[in-house]
Amino acid sequence: MQDNISKELRDAAMIALRDCMGLQPDETLLIITDENKLEIGQSLHLAGKELCKESLLLEIKSRQINGEEPPVAVSKLMKMVDVVVCPTSKSLTHTDARRDAVKYGVRIGTMPGINADMMSRCLNADYDRIIKLTDFIADKLKVVETIRVVTEKGTDISMPVKGRKIIPSRGVLRNKGESGNLPSGEVFLAPWEDQSQGTVVIDGSMAGIGIVDNPIFIDVVDGFAEKISGGKEADKLKELFDKSGRESRAVAEFGIGTNYKAKLSGQILEDEKVFGTIHVAFGNNLTMGGKISVSSHLDGLVKEPDVYFDDELIMKKGKMVGFEF
Repeated sequence: MQDNISKELRDAAMIALRDCMGLQPDETLLIITDENKLEIGQSLHLAGKELCKESLLLEIKSRQINGEEPPVAVSKLMKMVDVVVCPTSKSLTHTDARRDAVKYGVRIGTMPGINADMMSRCLNADYDRIIKLTDFIADKLKVVETIRVVTEKGTDISMPVKGRKIIPSRGVLRNKGESGNLPSGEVFLAPWEDQSQGTVVIDGSMAGIGIVDNPIFIDVVDGFAEKISGGKEADKLKELFDKSGRESRAVAEFGIGTNYKAKLSGQILEDEKVFGTIHVAFGNNLTMGGKISVSSHLDGLVKEPDVYFDDELIMKKGKMVGFEF
């Protein structure tokens, strides 16, 4: 197995476990992967065997949608280790299995849609720079009542957020019960349910679809995606929503990417971290303090946005205002 894994991937796996997760010699690691991400799972397993007391590699069948639960036996095992890392095709972030394991103090890094190039590139970023920008945005958000996003392609949406939990995802998960994406670099929160109004034009990528050639126009009324139009990507998004029911259309999340190494790739794990973009997600938001419980969470990326925190312009066409990066 080791001979088939590149040095770049092995080095990135070591950074993920040692530097990002803070894996210790006396800890136990569980890696959950699937048939599509097995090489990455194996690279993490090899690094884990060098770093900790015991590394377990577990392959499950790829889930059909983001947020679908893993098998019950896997959920139970997640509570019995110190660290869990999940390089999988579909996201396990917005699952009860992850939420329950965190309550037991387990540190969890999820890597939905990860590939070797993304892992090698993004995990070699200067995390001090990412932390600085992430914290700058998170501090700004503390007093914000409403976020508004506008773009030249037609996005104009307002999302009330006063009092909502702000989550700075810095990509460093070293404390008991911490959880997030690897690689990371974003600030996100859950807008208040049933209150977002306006239009979102997804012109970057969409979870479950990839890079969009034809922008997806989403009309949001009272917090729900009521009308979806565009090309074949819009039709696909409607199909994804229909699989999970009405609540999958609810506005779940607003986020800003802060990882300067990330680039638009069609994999939402990386895309939502791209510096200079924002994303709006629909579906489950229990993880971030919201109230929407559905087995779906779909992020859509918006490029070159103007972003207003109340009346203050903090991003102009994807460029931060008042911050030297």
